[in-house]
Amino acid sequence: AALIGGIAAARGRFVIMADADDSYDFERHDAFLAKLREGAQLVMGNRFKGGIAKGAMPPLHRYLGNPVLSGLGQLFFPSPVGDFHCGLRGFDRAAMLALRLSAPGMEFASEMVVKATTHGLRVAEVPTTLRPDGRGRPPHLRSWRDGWRHLRLLLVFSPRWLFLYPGLALLGGGMLAMVWLLGGPRFVGGVGFSIHTLLFAGVGVILGVQMCAFALIARLHAAQSGWLPADPWLERFVRRATLERGVLCGLLLTALGIGGAVWALWQWLQVGMGPLVPEQTMRNVIPSAVMLVAGVQVAFASFLLEVLVWGRRR
Repeated sequence: AALIGGIAAARGRFVIMADADDSYDFERHDAFLAKLREGAQLVMGNRFKGGIAKGAMPPLHRYLGNPVLSGLGQLFFPSPVGDFHCGLRGFDRAAMLALRLSAPGMEFASEMVVKATTHGLRVAEVPTTLRPDGRGRPPHLRSWRDGWRHLRLLLVFSPRWLFLYPGLALLGGGMLAMVWLLGGPRFVGGVGFSIHTLLFAGVGVILGVQMCAFALIARLHAAQSGWLPADPWLERFVRRATLERGVLCGLLLTALGIGGAVWALWQWLQVGMGPLVPEQTMRNVIPSAVMLVAGVQVAFASFLLEVLVWGRRR
């Protein structure tokens, strides 16, 4: 079977699949079939609700790995599934084949849940039990390596959480900090913040612009490739965010940055190109450099976006 080297039993158009290690009571599949007959297209077992026998799951997996990865899965992809890695599950065969699952390793288990959720399949879960497996050899599972494979899939399938939300936090936080510090040093509880903080705030703005651009491009590519469904908001944005508008926005930012650089040069000339007072001049130089870099990023990101949507626009 495709899931985790398991066994599958077909009942008409429904399939019930389980790990072939004797850790699941495969004969108790009535609850799975009942959910499928009620209209669910993916039914997941939940070992944490059904009961985990002593010695059936290593403590690292039971109290850290599975709860953390399943929790992230529920956060990234609103899903009723509380146990993303349960090896006992049932599904509608036609609906599952339509998802075109392709993960090469154990992360296939997470891909099934993620794609079923993002493509709007009806997902349900039932409590199931887990007992110590009956294998005569050590398991193939490698905790950290395979945990990373699952986490990597969750991040790749969620450009919002990987790129957009961190990018917006850096962009918004950096801009607020820069505005706060442009007027001069600030003190909070006896702690001073000045041009050094201003510099790192500017770096946050640059990283935020770049990550937001990555989010847009990654999400568009995911929709065009078919491994994530189309997003109506993204479609509207792409129609309005033409190359010309993006380049114009980038050029305006770049022009502001160049203007600030010219002003800094004029200030330098006023002192005969001698020493300057960093506390004063850097409050102009840092924002100017940030706008210059951000403008170039926006302009070239607009060209990359045009590459991806070239055929659509025509």
